[in-house]
Amino acid sequence: MSRGYDRHMERHHGLSLFGKDLVRRSGAHCELCDAQGVKLSIFEVPPVPNDPMLEHCVMICDICSEQINKPKSRDANHWRCLNGSVWSSEPAVKVLAIAMLQKIAEQESWAAELLEQVYLEPEESEWLAKVELP
Repeated sequence: MSRGYDRHMERHHGLSLFGKDLVRRSGAHCELCDAQGVKLSIFEVPPVPNDPMLEHCVMICDICSEQINKPKSRDANHWRCLNGSVWSSEPAVKVLAIAMLQKIAEQESWAAELLEQVYLEPEESEWLAKVELP
């Protein structure tokens, strides 16, 4: 087996250990759009640390995951749900929500208006400055 595959599997295993904690924290809902009764997966908010960290993980649904990773498939109306998640008490959720809002705000005035209302702690601002989404 290749080292890259081994590292990938090791990271995947490390992330899977956070599953129960993340499901409890999220209440089995997508932490971005609040979808329930759907398959959720762990998303690491960039920049991804060398070792998996619970503080960098968010539980999201397949729709949010696809739209984050494939910009051409983004539906701006889906992201109106960020109106709630930008106020999350979880820094990873808040930072990811604001990073997505910044992407959407390039085309949507409602997203730009919501961004004007958001308050970030200094460490959240530093993290957001390092986030690079496709």
